[in-house]
Amino acid sequence: MELKDVKSPQDIKHCSVEELYHLASQVRETIIGQVSKHGGHLASSLGVVELTIALHYVFNAPEDKLVWDVGHQAYVHKLLTGRYDRFGTLRQQGGISGFLKRNESEYDCFGAGHATTSISAALGMAVARNHFCKNNNVVAIIGDGSMTGGMAYEAINNAGISKQNMTIILNDNKMSIAPNVGGFSKYLNRVISDPVYNKMRTDLDRVMQRIPGVLGSRFRDLFLQAESAAKNAVKPGRFFEDLGLRYFGPIDGHDINELIMILERVKNQPGPCIVHVLTEKGRGLDAAEKNPTKFHGCGPFDPESGLLLTPGNTNPSLTSVFGKTLLELAKKDKRIIGITAAMPTGCGMDIVAKELPDRVIDVGIAEEHAVTFAAGLACDGVVPVVSIYSSFMQRAYDQIAHDVALQNLHVVFVLDRAGLVGADGPTHHGVFDLTFLRSIPGMTIMAPSDENELRDMLTAAIDMKGPVAIRYPRGSALAAEMAAPAETFDAKSPKIIEEGKDILLLGAGFMTNELKKTSRILQEKGYKPTLVDARFIKPLDAECYRSLFEKHDTIVTLEDNTRIGGYGSAVLELMTDLGYTNKKFFRFGIPDHFVEQGNIQDLYKLLKIDGESIANQLMEQL
Repeated sequence: MELKDVKSPQDIKHCSVEELYHLASQVRETIIGQVSKHGGHLASSLGVVELTIALHYVFNAPEDKLVWDVGHQAYVHKLLTGRYDRFGTLRQQGGISGFLKRNESEYDCFGAGHATTSISAALGMAVARNHFCKNNNVVAIIGDGSMTGGMAYEAINNAGISKQNMTIILNDNKMSIAPNVGGFSKYLNRVISDPVYNKMRTDLDRVMQRIPGVLGSRFRDLFLQAESAAKNAVKPGRFFEDLGLRYFGPIDGHDINELIMILERVKNQPGPCIVHVLTEKGRGLDAAEKNPTKFHGCGPFDPESGLLLTPGNTNPSLTSVFGKTLLELAKKDKRIIGITAAMPTGCGMDIVAKELPDRVIDVGIAEEHAVTFAAGLACDGVVPVVSIYSSFMQRAYDQIAHDVALQNLHVVFVLDRAGLVGADGPTHHGVFDLTFLRSIPGMTIMAPSDENELRDMLTAAIDMKGPVAIRYPRGSALAAEMAAPAETFDAKSPKIIEEGKDILLLGAGFMTNELKKTSRILQEKGYKPTLVDARFIKPLDAECYRSLFEKHDTIVTLEDNTRIGGYGSAVLELMTDLGYTNKKFFRFGIPDHFVEQGNIQDLYKLLKIDGESIANQLMEQL
């Protein structure tokens, strides 16, 4: 069987195990070839090749539901479900998504780009199946990293008491394989999952229930205790069993024959089951096996050497600017403790942790806990700096409002990847943070327009009061070298970059740089605009804005946040409050729909929020 001939999972049903291993080799080669050219999530997908093949061999998707957690481990799933011909468009504008997407394929039964969703969704599908008297299987595939998130345990707790027939695959991709993956462990799993054993177990249970009185109950208890002792002697299943899930494992996640045998037996077990599968992240690419973190989400690389290809822009990343600034601040101020939710490298906290390991705490994929944990720290004099991607911070909205802001605690939130993020698409675009943060009383929100402002804002935020948020985009600094730190930072007012008349251009964060292009074009056409870097999204300096409104007949705002409730809305509200209702007002930002993946500058042009498009639209209107 050749991968190019696989149009649906049905095409692999009659393959031999040897042919399936040959298919696995082709899948790895295809994924490595694609990601090496365009970047993507590599190590996680390489680790689940055999597991995905076994799942599609045993189960009958799309009737049977395969619910993937996060989705970045689903490249193999895409290749086996009719998307081989489009795989070259992965994560590109107009191409297939790097995550699961219901409107992309009938095999993607649940879309996901954030972690810990699979078990909850799968349980919902199992209940819906029974409600409509269907008999399909439901399988959730979740990684051990996602098991650090509380929502997974909420779902397991519910699944255990629900008694719904469903299977949870726990994909444990730690780099070491536990000692209990051996001959005896496999033998025990064969016994425990064997239909004969399970029929005997049921029959014995019925017999013992017929024995009258205490004697029958005692025999039954002794039998269950003996079974439990045998299982717990060789495997870590007690926790799941106590919550009401039958546990099977650990299983070698790269042994297709073993995987098929266990899955065939487990799918016929009544009630919820969990299969613990051990896989190796990055398997099949030496560089990814040795450094799975580096190749979790990577840019283009040389598949022979494993070396990442040098990007065209060699300026430092904004993430590194944040990390280095926080390190210098933490060295001088013992109050500072950094918090990250399983993203120390992605958020720049690794820079601090290398020199001050006791000053950075990684709480796992648990954004809600991260924020309330920070609130607890703040109660006793710590200045917590919570660095989380903008799209992931959405998950902790209640904790920001209830646990931090309501108590006016001084927690500094740093939102990396704000605005459009490019190839990761709608699950990761950070275009809602200004809206949901603006609604919280007492919140100070800052948006730097360059790397120097990012550094100065973080420095100023440490000594502010109450909750403070700084948001900045994915990308590089505008210059190779940083300017000298500001001697003083006006923690209130916008910054006037160019002073003119008639047209007022107000930019939020890095979008101010697009308005610089707009200003140049307008000047070439004879206009004299005033260009302002907002810097503060909340609160707005009413008197400063009043003077700006007074001098201009046309006001323009630009942001990479949704237009609903963002910076433009804040300015419009202030204009109304101050009585400036007779001005022409143009509000540019993200429209009221989810934006697909693509190159960021191309998306700006598509949405008509790049500097040139804004200038053209203004000239048409004026």
